[in-house]
Parts: sequence; structure tokens; C-alpha cells
Amino acid sequence: MAGKFVLKKSGTQYMFNLKASNGEVIATSERYTTKQGALNGIESVKTNAPGASTEDQT
Repeated sequence: MAGKFVLKKSGTQYMFNLKASNGEVIATSERYTTKQGALNGIESVKTNAPGASTEDQT
């Protein structure tokens, strides 16, 4: 099973979590004022993260 995005609403704001296949939250978005903004954020992660590298700043 692949991971999934979970869209949530809190009051008047929207946000999403990215969950791994085991249900663990592995990323949490900023808060958005519109649902469309949150959906755009999900699409941005899908588009921009597949080949993302890791920058170790330790």
C-alpha cells in the first residue's frame, strides 16, 4: 500500500498530512485559508518531491 495525503479542516483553515503506508504521519503542511490552497499544496509536493535530495546540515 502506498502512502496517502489526508486533507483536514480546523475551524476556517485547511491542512494536510502525508501518511506512510503504515499510517505514520511523515509530513505536515502549513495551514491554508482555502481548501483549494491545501489541494494546490498537495499537488506541489507530488510534483516537486519525487527526486528530492537530502541536505545534511548536522
